[in-house]
Amino acid sequence: MPFNAVFSWIIKKRIEQINLFTNNPVKTQQQVFKNLIKKGTNTSFGKDHSFHDISTYKEFKELVPLRQYEDFSSYIDKAIKGKEDVLWPGQTKWFSKSSGTTSNTNKLIPVSEEAIQDCHYNGGKDLLSLYYHNNPKAKLFTGKHLILGGNTSVNKLNEESYFGDLSAIIVKNLPFWAEIRRTPSKKIALLPNWDEKIEKMAKAAIKQDVRILAGVPSWMLVLLHKVIEVSGKNNIMEVWPNLVFYMHGGVNFEPYRNQFEELIQNPNLNYYQTYNASEGFFALQNVNKADDMLLMLDYGIFYEFIPMDVFKGNDSETIGLKDVEVGKNYALVITTNAGLWRYIIGDTIMFTSTHPFKIKVTGRTKHFINAFGEELIIDNADEALKRAMSATNSSIKEYTGAPVYFNKKESGAHQWIIEFNKSPKDLPAFVSALDKALQDVNGDYKAKRSNDFILRQPEVKIAPNGVFHHWLEQKGKLGGQNKIPRLSNDRTFINEIIDLCETY
Repeated sequence: MPFNAVFSWIIKKRIEQINLFTNNPVKTQQQVFKNLIKKGTNTSFGKDHSFHDISTYKEFKELVPLRQYEDFSSYIDKAIKGKEDVLWPGQTKWFSKSSGTTSNTNKLIPVSEEAIQDCHYNGGKDLLSLYYHNNPKAKLFTGKHLILGGNTSVNKLNEESYFGDLSAIIVKNLPFWAEIRRTPSKKIALLPNWDEKIEKMAKAAIKQDVRILAGVPSWMLVLLHKVIEVSGKNNIMEVWPNLVFYMHGGVNFEPYRNQFEELIQNPNLNYYQTYNASEGFFALQNVNKADDMLLMLDYGIFYEFIPMDVFKGNDSETIGLKDVEVGKNYALVITTNAGLWRYIIGDTIMFTSTHPFKIKVTGRTKHFINAFGEELIIDNADEALKRAMSATNSSIKEYTGAPVYFNKKESGAHQWIIEFNKSPKDLPAFVSALDKALQDVNGDYKAKRSNDFILRQPEVKIAPNGVFHHWLEQKGKLGGQNKIPRLSNDRTFINEIIDLCETY
């Protein structure tokens, strides 16, 4: 039997298990919780927090405080040095380097063997399972899949442990069935120079029968443009006529959709989104043409949620899955099978459904504009920019936004630095469309815009082509999961980019 047929038959068996946890979500999470506590009881962290006294979620909240990365530093330092049973049973040998969107300090996130196998790999397999379930005639594994990760070099911390981007850990531990269908070669994937890697990936991949693409949209566009350039073709389907599936994550896809559709020119291409990070694989799109994702409840991750209207960092009060509401913005808290206990990951999500539990990523706990009480989040910004693009026949490559504070002569405003892929012919019309859309999607913004008393019309500055790419390069953050800070409540990042615009 051909490999594609065997694989598709095996992978579809997972659908029964997915249906089981979607029909029994709270029970599934309760079992995950019990397993995690049992596993963690004899670790250093478990002993320090009396895990042997924990049998309920209430006791867990009483004995284990909420944490952010810095609060784990003493434990992670011990694990890096090779000490066993620190945050998770045994020795943790892999650490994912993650700097986040705005931080200049690298984080080393522990990645246990259980997290690799039961979380990250299950996420990839489940996405394929659901794709085959929704598209039974698919023949993805007849061809190749092209995965655009970050820096896939692996570095030694010491004789016992290693660190790298999450993509480095994934590539290093790929199962055989994934490795034999991957392109390009490991030699190219491991190249440390991002620009060189893009060039060589494009030249190698145009010779392959690529059927699957996977990667962050902003960086995938860079690669696809290079593919067009080196192949001399007019669109991607002329290069890869059997391309049918693009898996994306990391940022909201909507601002990029038009660019992908113009570049690929395949109305039947299926776009599937995922929500995964160094800390775990959390959710994935489970049906064709959806704009939300199924929360994966049996990956060894226990979820808690903090309503953002009462968010107080580590002093916040959390709720469990059974108490969440549709349409409310929550900060995500995770306890994982890599030993992250009650970890505030920094992302915000919103439930679109509770039968089953489906979510959208709405932004970051630190990425918003609320200088004037407008509570603008990334989800609002993306939607408003999408409407402004539609109204002015334009498309955006990258953007960032921040407040302009009151002065003696003027009220406040939002300033947007936008690098257009296709600039609007009438910039004032774009600004007006953006302003109207922001008022439509955010009632607090609309109230503050009344009579220009608190907020006046937004300011939009067009950035030179490539300036955001150059800004990331200066920060040492080219490629992979690295991305532009979309919104900020202060002017630190936007001022850096403005200065770069003036000298670029």
